Amino acid sequence: MKIGEFANQLGVSTDTLRYYEKHNLLTPSSRTEAGYRDYGEATLKQMKFILRAKNVGFSLAEIKELLQIKFKKHQHSCHEVKDLTIQKRDLVAERIAELTRFHQSLSVLADKCCGGQEPADNCSILTTLEDIDGLTQ
Repeated sequence: MKIGEFANQLGVSTDTLRYYEKHNLLTPSSRTEAGYRDYGEATLKQMKFILRAKNVGFSLAEIKELLQIKFKKHQHSCHEVKDLTIQKRDLVAERIAELTRFHQSLSVLADKCCGGQEPADNCSILTTLEDIDGLTQ
């Protein structure tokens, strides 16, 4: 199938497909004599794999690594795939903890402020941000 039909079937843009090709994650099954991309069933399965991996949070570099393992399964172990998954999970957990700290700090700042219409000359949020010891890191 041609790129437009392929993109529609996957629910992505043709630019997305070209982007994945540019980063060597996807290769058309073939090209017509006129140079048009032609995608087959194997490429459709590969693109669905890419989209599912992206939806669970893997980066394009990580997806590329997963694809390399997938294409040469006999040369790799489940341990490698699990390690990659655990590393990603742990990175997500760190990011969640960081966002939780941001949320808590912002809540403390918001609670300190009256939120009134008076000039911000004595705004407690600005004062706290100016004070090096105002917020815990």
